[in-house]
Amino acid sequence: MTSAPLAQVIGDPIAQSKSPVIHGFWLEKLAVSGEYTAQLVKEGSVAEYLDNAKSVPHWRGCNVTMPHKHAALVAADRCDSIAKRIGAANTIVREGDELVAYNTDAAGFLEPLRKDLETPHLFRMARILGTGGAARAIVTALYDEGFTLVLAGRDPRKARAMLDELAPKGEHHAVTLDHFSAPTDFAFDDRTGCFDVIVNASPLGMAGQPPLAFDFTHAPPGSIVYDIVTSPVDTRFLQSAREAGLRTINGLAMLIGQAAVAFEKFYDVQPPRQFDGELMECLQG
Repeated sequence: MTSAPLAQVIGDPIAQSKSPVIHGFWLEKLAVSGEYTAQLVKEGSVAEYLDNAKSVPHWRGCNVTMPHKHAALVAADRCDSIAKRIGAANTIVREGDELVAYNTDAAGFLEPLRKDLETPHLFRMARILGTGGAARAIVTALYDEGFTLVLAGRDPRKARAMLDELAPKGEHHAVTLDHFSAPTDFAFDDRTGCFDVIVNASPLGMAGQPPLAFDFTHAPPGSIVYDIVTSPVDTRFLQSAREAGLRTINGLAMLIGQAAVAFEKFYDVQPPRQFDGELMECLQG
């Protein structure tokens, strides 16, 4: 039996996960002795899986995908402050005799925005579409960076409750998801010194899902448009944003960013980010 450090990704289903490709790519580039595998874990079995995993001496931890992110948080021995606030864990790490829950989605989401965020702004606003688990991490991340938030969901009451919980200070707004679907003649004011981000944090536009209805008359000039969907990578939402002359960020940026944080925790070495372009091609192939 191998004694190389082992990490996994768990979920149900799990075959679609790109995590083994990402972590395997980095392990190969670094010539690090380590394993990363996908493990199907049925709903309701997370605590049992973690108990069994702790008995494997070389098991370092796991990434967690749907539908287990809350169950993993509850099953861990302790959790970091961000995971606790978000109410979900996407990474479990063995630290001594304890299993510690982390949420690297927030850091991964912000990574491609970091250079922009280094610039001071007079005002920052984010329009976030979706109220699921990913949206919770994104709301938390952008709130901590000083954004005023507009959160759109099918149920605006759920959006309002999420804002009240995760973004308690400031004048944030909850609207219906179709608020952005029809054209508007709103005249945006001078955006000099402002930073605007529009995020699809929903599964809309994903393969097999209905398209995201968003009219880009709602996008302030100079907005960055960010779609966390990874299949397809280049969604119609992003294509329409480019047609409107806006800068775009696709879902692979967040996926790789959150994986990088977890990789270092699992293998005690930083991933070789100089190969991100090559990795992107692998993930799209």
